[in-house]
Amino acid sequence: MSAPANPQTRQPVILDFADNRLLSMLFGEHDRHLSRIEQQLGVSVSPRGNRVVISGPEAAQQSARAVLIELYGRLENGALIEMGDVEGSVRMALGRQQEATSQQSATSQETATNRGGEMQAFGKSVVTQAMPSTRASREAEARAAERAAANTEGRLPDGAIRTKKRVIVPRSQTQSRYIAELLRHELVFGLGPAGTGKTYLAVAVAVQMLLDGRVDRIILSRPAVEAGERLGFLPGDMREKIDPYLRPLYDALYDMLPPERVEKGLASGEIEVAPLAFMRGRTLANAVVILDEAQNTSPVQMKMLLTRLGENSRLVVTGDLSQIDLPLGVPSGLRDALDILEGIEGISFVRFSDQDVVRHPLVTKVVRAYAQREQELGLARPDAAGTRRR
Repeated sequence: MSAPANPQTRQPVILDFADNRLLSMLFGEHDRHLSRIEQQLGVSVSPRGNRVVISGPEAAQQSARAVLIELYGRLENGALIEMGDVEGSVRMALGRQQEATSQQSATSQETATNRGGEMQAFGKSVVTQAMPSTRASREAEARAAERAAANTEGRLPDGAIRTKKRVIVPRSQTQSRYIAELLRHELVFGLGPAGTGKTYLAVAVAVQMLLDGRVDRIILSRPAVEAGERLGFLPGDMREKIDPYLRPLYDALYDMLPPERVEKGLASGEIEVAPLAFMRGRTLANAVVILDEAQNTSPVQMKMLLTRLGENSRLVVTGDLSQIDLPLGVPSGLRDALDILEGIEGISFVRFSDQDVVRHPLVTKVVRAYAQREQELGLARPDAAGTRRR
């Protein structure tokens, strides 16, 4: 006697791809991309020539279908696919699936509440419990995944940023919202742990706006604070002295623009490296200004920078309050700004979590382990008054 069929499993989903030459890049070396999709979505993906067969739970099938169609679309547009792109696409698909489930649950709870009110109208006290229809929930998830797949067929996904060297695609729902906020607001704070793409995406949006002619300059700034060590005297001119502190911003620029374009921009002032201490008295107009590692600014420095914003300019402030390198007793300008500015219309705050880390998978585990340890020990930095603040 055969085992009963899983009610959440339906007939396999079959995808046919037109260009066999792209499939080796889509599947990855030794089908490693397909293996990661199988692992994270709980499906079976079987390549057969130019055809892919997806088996598993219905909602997961549709999520895997959306992921493969999106990645194939990127390849058709000339982009390259790495493991990070696969993981990001899967993360986005899971986010859409969770949203569909949440919407279905909310609808079911509302229906149950309305039914409870109707029963009470008859003089009965009835305790109702939301029991969402399993079939309805599956259908809602499948429809959401199908819409996502349809939206990615033949084009890049929403939120994609084109630069001279590559196309940057959001790898999590928070990254997608962050890009939207960067394009919508003139002052954006990106907050969260290392490896979530706060600075990289800010540079990507700045480069896109510069290439589109929407701004004339990109201004990069970062506090010159060592991470728990003293480097001593640094030789050279001003740029050579601060270059080591701004290397992550340079790396992002060279990842998006040809080297000669970056060097030309630096020479002409189109791309400017400005020490934070030298911002005072300036009006930053027609520019995208990025302040990285803002947790290491003082309140005076932060206020000074925020008041530099000029006409047709955008300011992006990124930082991680769990990695403050200021001397003990010195308050963080970033924390101070959050306390003062949060809730003001026109200023956007986007918070990343360890779930948004897009570096090596071990980075996510490290971030979580340190956060748990600090929570257990009740660690926090003392402010200038000596009290501890989180």
